[in-house]
Amino acid sequence: MKRRNFMRLAGGGVVAAATAGIAVGCAAGSGLPAQAVEAWDGPGQEAEPRRRALAYALTAPNPHNLQPWIADLREPGVITLLCDRERLLPETDPFGRQILIGHGAFLELLVIALAQQGLRADVALWPQGELPPQLQDWDRRPVARVRLLPGGVADPLFGQILRRHTPKVDFDTTRTVAAATLQALLAGVPAPRVQGGGTGDAQALPALRTLCRASAQVELLTPRTVMESVRLTRVGPREILQHRDGIAVNGAMPRIANALGLFDRSAPPAQGSAGYEHMMQRFDGHCASAMGFAWLATPGNSHSQQIEAGRAYVRMQLKASELGLGVHPMSQALQEFPEMAAHYEEAHRRLLGRPAPRGPGDATLQMFCRLGYPAAPVEAAPRRPLQALLLS
Repeated sequence: MKRRNFMRLAGGGVVAAATAGIAVGCAAGSGLPAQAVEAWDGPGQEAEPRRRALAYALTAPNPHNLQPWIADLREPGVITLLCDRERLLPETDPFGRQILIGHGAFLELLVIALAQQGLRADVALWPQGELPPQLQDWDRRPVARVRLLPGGVADPLFGQILRRHTPKVDFDTTRTVAAATLQALLAGVPAPRVQGGGTGDAQALPALRTLCRASAQVELLTPRTVMESVRLTRVGPREILQHRDGIAVNGAMPRIANALGLFDRSAPPAQGSAGYEHMMQRFDGHCASAMGFAWLATPGNSHSQQIEAGRAYVRMQLKASELGLGVHPMSQALQEFPEMAAHYEEAHRRLLGRPAPRGPGDATLQMFCRLGYPAAPVEAAPRRPLQALLLS
């Protein structure tokens, strides 16, 4: 007899008693397992310069927290950065653009962390040529070769690396994002390679909030794209610690549902179902509480430009941490699967004043983020251990 049928037949008292027992265990703290977030304590006593720098770099923001990086240390004095082809998002990121933005963020933190040790990073992007345009053709050619040289100059943003967290929470709607704060946030964007823009104008916010919500709904109502997220959802301390990646869910109610076998990850949640409503409510809160927006664009859309955008983005997040501001990507409208085309077009016309790119030489939005002030401290995201990323 299926569990749901048994629960229906057994009567409310039995179910209530069972649920109450499970709830006691599930309510015992919602913090993530300490080992899953130990990376945010820093490299500790790690003395080897490359490994020490990589211990900071692995905290970089990246799509769906896949951490798609491999660091090859087999050449002395060099770090060769590779993409882990087992950690891609073919449905929501069909050309690997977001994945490579994550590599850019990793690379920038690596450069900053090496400089803190007095080492200058000589970065050569795509030493064997760029990866092919189509994701299915990607191979093992390196993303970057980083040669360590003396003479690194400390970066003032280094101190924010372990404080930088992506705020996947609602923002305080009583606090606006001042124009001077937005200007400070965007001041470090390395124009003309990357162009930054933003707004905290109350008249501009409703249309951008609506764009975020509508594009999120498209992702949730497209079965293959929402299932990409569902498969990467880690519910409860055991799963979070086992994987140390993906989308960590540790609230009491999801944990209770999971313990009862009611957290169904075998099929996309239908519109109107409890699962769909729970996911959409999170987006509703995020969109409605956006108190500003910032975006990054590049003159074209080559893989090198995507890397540049990632380097600029993580610097923007580090600056936001310094300012006490939250920067949270709302990436759905920039995803390049067919069902998102109308919102992709709208985002480019609204933010760049031009059509969506038709080819690799056209200006392309790379990041679109909501801004605001978190009402409470932002939780760190799980990270895999350093050794899991290394070829040595």
